[in-house]
Amino acid sequence: MKNLDIALLRTFLHVAETRSMTFAAQRLHMTQGAVSQQIKRLEEVLDRRLLDRGKSGITLTPEGELLLLKARSMVEMNDSILAAMAVTEVAGTVRLGVPHDLMVMHLPTILPAFVKAYPQVEISLLAGSSTELRKNFDSGLLDLAIIEEPAVSTEGELLCLERPVWAGKRDGRAWQKRPLPICLVSDTCVFKPSVIRELARASIDWRNVLDYPSMEAITATVQADLAVTALLPSTVPPGLDVLGAEAGLPQLDEFAISLRMPAHGASAASMALAEAIRVEYAAKRAIS
Repeated sequence: MKNLDIALLRTFLHVAETRSMTFAAQRLHMTQGAVSQQIKRLEEVLDRRLLDRGKSGITLTPEGELLLLKARSMVEMNDSILAAMAVTEVAGTVRLGVPHDLMVMHLPTILPAFVKAYPQVEISLLAGSSTELRKNFDSGLLDLAIIEEPAVSTEGELLCLERPVWAGKRDGRAWQKRPLPICLVSDTCVFKPSVIRELARASIDWRNVLDYPSMEAITATVQADLAVTALLPSTVPPGLDVLGAEAGLPQLDEFAISLRMPAHGASAASMALAEAIRVEYAAKRAIS
């Protein structure tokens, strides 16, 4: 009787979710060669080819698609059992940095279940722009950081990819004004270089309306039809609409939401929270 290695299934899941050996290796803190070897071992155990590697990237074979459904359940069951057994042993404080927009729209779906599962872990939150959070993480002021960064230059562990959209007041007219009134969450907003570059390419003059680092302030300004803003689709708050092609605003670059954590020496509490973040973003990708 053969037994499946959970570690091999976990590696397969990360490859299947990212469609990339490189991104999977980043997530797992392994070399790309080690990831390839684990996939090869799994294919040998199952005697099935699970992945097709083409010029356009990695795709799942029909057998790989079938395994994906089963493997996720097995890995989640494994992690659930370990978490249940280890919950009393995990304690401490985790300093987590989160961008303003994700703090409001993503974090509420991540933290409640974690806090319930790990009542002895205290979470200290820091909101900021991704530029600021990256500096704080590199300086050792944060244990974990969720970062938004251009997809072409992602350095962290990839959680998901999104392309920012233009958002305005429902039935508003701010998008018609010139110079175009814009508000971004801060002067160091990671989307700002893309916004400025693409507006210049489209020959659209613009002006800044708000200089206050708050997602609530951005939402209030746009709801008042004083400006438009650039947000990830998953962070557009109720009351704002994604502006369509009729607005004539340029398409922006794709961005990655990535996780930063130490390659070595992370605490058990930090690793548990990092895994909760991964699981939540995997669920978001499955829904989308």
